[in-house]
Amino acid sequence: MTQVQGISYLDLVDKYDAPLYVYDADNIKSMYDKFVNAFSVPKLKVHYACKALSNISVLKLIKSFGCGLDCVSIQELRLGLLAGFKPEDILFTPNNISEQEYDLAVQAGVNINIDNFEMLEYFGSTYPNIPVCVRINPHVMGGGNRKISVGHIGSKFGISIHQMPLLEKIIKTFDIKINGIHVHTGSDILDSDIFIHASKVILDVVDKFDSVEYVDFGSGFKVAYKQGGLQTDIEDFGQEFSNMFNEFCESCNRQLELKFEPGKYLVSHAGVFLVRANVIKRTTATTFVGVDSGLNHLIRPMFYDAYHDIINISNPNGKPKIYSVVGYICETDTFGEDRKLAEVSKGDILMIKNAGAYCYMMSSNYNSRYRPPEVMVHQGKDYLIRERESFDNIMQLQCDPDFL
Repeated sequence: MTQVQGISYLDLVDKYDAPLYVYDADNIKSMYDKFVNAFSVPKLKVHYACKALSNISVLKLIKSFGCGLDCVSIQELRLGLLAGFKPEDILFTPNNISEQEYDLAVQAGVNINIDNFEMLEYFGSTYPNIPVCVRINPHVMGGGNRKISVGHIGSKFGISIHQMPLLEKIIKTFDIKINGIHVHTGSDILDSDIFIHASKVILDVVDKFDSVEYVDFGSGFKVAYKQGGLQTDIEDFGQEFSNMFNEFCESCNRQLELKFEPGKYLVSHAGVFLVRANVIKRTTATTFVGVDSGLNHLIRPMFYDAYHDIINISNPNGKPKIYSVVGYICETDTFGEDRKLAEVSKGDILMIKNAGAYCYMMSSNYNSRYRPPEVMVHQGKDYLIRERESFDNIMQLQCDPDFL
């Protein structure tokens, strides 16, 4: 894997320097088509969860597919509007925000999702004529680990399924029109039975409100992070889920719209992160490859214990050796421990794969390091879609009052 759409990754490093994020537009389109084609329902709408990767060029690309957008902040919402998404194609699904942020979302005309009673009461009293979606917590443990499981009983997300009487009371008291029911159980879910189980719980809620027009089942589909790794079989899932959903719609004599919010599923495989080997350091126990990046650029291995495959693209046919790939941050920032790589020399370029989702978006200026640039390869051409930061960027929002 040394090229993308006929362009050498090493040539991209020569052009833009390292570290560098690179995204393959064709791969994003392929994953979107695969997802959409997996379902057989009369009304399906996919909303890209842009928290995974919200560069405006990526948003414009995904909009061109006919996809909608899922936003969790007013800033993401503004990016979506700038990218050309129509307000009616945007879902606003925040968590623990203020009334003021909801006010801004209402002014923008987007679809509103609410996940707590306090804000539901505020919305009902302030905007009595605007329909809303309600997020339900089904108390289902789903996800690769507890940090990315959001539908269990201890989660901060959603209104508990056991609080339905209070939910119904508030809706009746304020005469709120509920046009959607939303659920999201977590990320990296492999077993489709978890989705099916949560779905049946949620569809029981739908039955309580005649005004519901759509059901949003979030996302969380697992992608493979290594060769032969486990992943959600989206075709099998789509067929099974479509059958279940169609049967429900037929049984209640209502043609509901089915919504999903894939983020990682659409962009994870499309991205790679290219770093340069600064140092080869041998100790009595380990040989380290120290690279020109760290948890300030890609924190998932340190934050989630996430696995990202790493390959040496400068010497792909070199003799295999065991290395631990580490960063330049003054913390323990290990990208991969005891990895078999083609022999690495100082200056070699390593590729960290599956770097399209929750990688650049979780980067920072820790240690006052610059965030890297982003490049999109589209129809055989490379485009710079975010510049590398500079020291001016570090200083531009800092104030220097004369207090000494």
